[in-house]
Amino acid sequence: MIALKKLGHSVLQVAPIGLGTMSLKGGATKQNTEVLRRAVELGVNYFDTADLYERGMNEDMIGQVLAPIRDKVVLATKVGNQWRSDGSAWDWKASKAYILKAVDASLARLNTDYIDLYQLHGGTIEDPIDEIIEAFEQLVEEGKIRYYGLSSIRPNVIRAYAEKSNIVSVMMQYNLLDRRPEVIFPLLREKNISVISRGALTQGLLIDKPVKDYLQLTSGEVGHAQRNVEKLANSLGISKTHLLLAYVLSHPVVEVAAVGVRTSAQLNDLKDVIDRPVVLSENDRVELERGIRRLVYKEHV
Repeated sequence: MIALKKLGHSVLQVAPIGLGTMSLKGGATKQNTEVLRRAVELGVNYFDTADLYERGMNEDMIGQVLAPIRDKVVLATKVGNQWRSDGSAWDWKASKAYILKAVDASLARLNTDYIDLYQLHGGTIEDPIDEIIEAFEQLVEEGKIRYYGLSSIRPNVIRAYAEKSNIVSVMMQYNLLDRRPEVIFPLLREKNISVISRGALTQGLLIDKPVKDYLQLTSGEVGHAQRNVEKLANSLGISKTHLLLAYVLSHPVVEVAAVGVRTSAQLNDLKDVIDRPVVLSENDRVELERGIRRLVYKEHV
């Protein structure tokens, strides 16, 4: 039986491996339906989407496939970006009025009466933050959402919402190569706000893809990290995928690693991670991080 974890100060119980559904393109195809159903079979109960993905088609897919087991899953979606009428791009729409309107469209597409976790999809420090918080709080009161969170990598924005609002989570990129979020982790832990990690598998660069530059790291530095991963994975007797997910989940503030998959075969590769969770020791983390330059945010600090 998979051990569930509480998301922040909410009552939501989530499996440590979640499914980021952005990579499931084309709606409720046979393959996408199989992936979603197989994920549930494996014990995944957290599914993350956004109204932005394929102009709502991704939410539609989730609504169609998961409706029969709605009470067994945690549905998370995002708001804040509005497609232009010609479909050429989208614009940032951070206002109370827009959020209160957009939620109804998401509820309809998701085929549900409530959203478990409604996340602001981005955000800047110039936004009307108090007004945005009012919108989310109103939606909680109305029962349209259970909790709300933030999807952002900007420390100044995260800090503002952590101090002013009742967010239960922050989704952000966090992995062995990108440890920049650790600058904000102490505050999140103090406020009992969970991190939902995305990008834990570093685009495959530390698993099986050819090395190349990554953010501020050179290909040589990525190659060094790749060797660290291979050495420790062999020592522990687990796959590199398993190790990279164990790395992010071993940080106390990280409760979920949202992984994007496209096929049931890729999902089956995660079965061992789900069935046999590995807790890394502090020494393991030190060995993995050895010689890897710690990056820092250059903007929005």
